[in-house]
Amino acid sequence: MKFNVNQQDLQQALNYCQGVIEKRSTLPILSNILMEVQKSNLTITATDLDLIFIHKLNNIEILEEGKTTTTSSGLYDIVRKFSAGKKINLSLNDANKLHLESDKSNFNLNCISASEFPITDENFDSNEFSINSKHLLKLLNKCKFSVSNDETRHYLSGIYLHQTEVDEKNYLTAVATDSHRMSISKVRLEKKINFNPVILPKKTIFQLCSLLDNYDGNLRICSDKSKIKFILDNSILISKLIDGKFPNYIQVIPKNNQKKLDVELKLFLDSVDRVASVSLDKKDGVKFNLSKDTLNLSVNNTNIGDGKETLVVKFDHDLEISFNSRYLIDVASQIDGNNIELFFNDTGSPVLIKDPSDFDSIYVVMPMKG
Repeated sequence: MKFNVNQQDLQQALNYCQGVIEKRSTLPILSNILMEVQKSNLTITATDLDLIFIHKLNNIEILEEGKTTTTSSGLYDIVRKFSAGKKINLSLNDANKLHLESDKSNFNLNCISASEFPITDENFDSNEFSINSKHLLKLLNKCKFSVSNDETRHYLSGIYLHQTEVDEKNYLTAVATDSHRMSISKVRLEKKINFNPVILPKKTIFQLCSLLDNYDGNLRICSDKSKIKFILDNSILISKLIDGKFPNYIQVIPKNNQKKLDVELKLFLDSVDRVASVSLDKKDGVKFNLSKDTLNLSVNNTNIGDGKETLVVKFDHDLEISFNSRYLIDVASQIDGNNIELFFNDTGSPVLIKDPSDFDSIYVVMPMKG
């Protein structure tokens, strides 16, 4: 095996692999990536057995076809320290070491035979549909911060992706909740698709987001009962799905929250963030004391002190309610417009939060007790 490749192209491919490979893997081969060169393509594969990432670099200068596996983190660390955009020569030498050469640098990395790499044939092309990459990225970004970290309720530790129908229009809808807060976002589909509901694992979500951040165009999605496959131009991501039943989220959405608070987004976000400065881990409740067109925010921490701010808002009622400030900051950070709307019922009921510039996304946050 012998080929030449551009430093930046290889660095980006290896960067994606870092998100897939487990740092503390018990199987040495899982710390490695599979590199295969043939027909002027370099194909790089990384897996943790639950997630498979395949990336193809085209138009590679190949002197000798072949394949091997080598340490993902070691190779990435070397390649990213080479001069940007320079040519890197890679070759597999007789001692089964991968030789890297660029400018005046020479490295030899240990290899494990490609035959030991666990690769499965992933052909499930039924139920395939296409979606714009930025639309899918929006769904994931609007929901991922609400994914639960609770290991005991594994069905909440991902994003529930499913098809919905409203007024005879079809949508791909994403939902995430940790039972303290919930995010729902949807994107219009051109037509009804053949797609069964799935729960995407957290690691898959973050890997997909990093791919979609750098990709503009359509991607294809297909799934079966236990796996899902995302196909981009030069990358494929295959993931196991979370096995479990996602709760009926519709019944959690507040129906009778009539008290509307309308406030400028930046003012609100900055104020909540500032008063929460006296709360070390943002766990102390930020207290809302609402009266006619006035919002008083306060946070009290027994060890540090307290903070207070007053905001001019649009509001017609009197209400006292407390929230985890981190939850409010997370939601407000996803609002696209200039204003944020919060709909209240009473002190003990969840608040419904809307983005006036994005009718397809809503958020629900539970208040704090006491």
